[in-house]
Amino acid sequence: MIVEAGGCVHSRPRKHMGKTLVIRLAALLLVCGGLWIGLTQQPQDLAVEKIADDLFLLVGSGGNVAVYVTDEGVILVDDKFERNVPQILEKVKSITDRPIRFVLNTHHHGDHTGGNAKLIQGAEILCHENARANMVRLSQPGAPRITFSSQTSVFLGGKEVRAVHFSRGHTNGDVVVYFPARKVVHMGDMYVGGAPFIDYSAGGSGIEWSRTLEGALTLGADTVVPGHGPVMKPADLAAWNKSFETVRTRVRDLKRQGRSKEEVAQQLKMDDLPGWSPSANWNTRSLPGLYDELAR
Repeated sequence: MIVEAGGCVHSRPRKHMGKTLVIRLAALLLVCGGLWIGLTQQPQDLAVEKIADDLFLLVGSGGNVAVYVTDEGVILVDDKFERNVPQILEKVKSITDRPIRFVLNTHHHGDHTGGNAKLIQGAEILCHENARANMVRLSQPGAPRITFSSQTSVFLGGKEVRAVHFSRGHTNGDVVVYFPARKVVHMGDMYVGGAPFIDYSAGGSGIEWSRTLEGALTLGADTVVPGHGPVMKPADLAAWNKSFETVRTRVRDLKRQGRSKEEVAQQLKMDDLPGWSPSANWNTRSLPGLYDELAR
């Protein structure tokens, strides 16, 4: 309420002041929200982990990136998010002065292909044909110019990197990448620390997943790089696959007992399986799809 000269009292300015306060508070919230988004989207610092004299991992933010050094240049496996590219380039430069020549994408998800749009300007990028189709369908930038259907190899500086598509799993376009000289396999998100995400919207399969894991185990690797999480051994991958088989059996049994999807989500026992604590993606996207898939 404002008292003007002459003693008149007006209530309207109070209403105006209330509107102004609301507008100012809304603007402040927008600014704070923008600052929060800006802070939370800052790229996480990447750590370099050495696997061999010529093979390294960039860990942090998106998926694990493999860096394979040859005399003729560098081969990357995956490239995280677009915002990570400056740090990826910085970390690669700290390892070698050779340029990045090739990038192999393990699948289409943005935490593994987000850097494509920038890196494709100077490097050739390859992926499975289904992975590229998924990128095009979702209007993701940086779709590779070269694809393959079952297997391909990149030879650079006298070294080979082999990408193999065994079957569906996390998506319909997953490949595992094998470094024969180092007996190291990069699994992409076909192997992760925790319960898996079966992306049924991209043709994934919880039934065929094990076929891919079994195929990867035949490559002869001594070291296994998951899409997310610490470096493991083939025995860890085999144990994780066994846990996957156990989960499928338990879901199938509960379904045969007439349990609904919601009841299966509540009753499914997973706490006895190391690293298989349910995630949001598991409960809301993977489990319902697996429930339906096991009916076919």
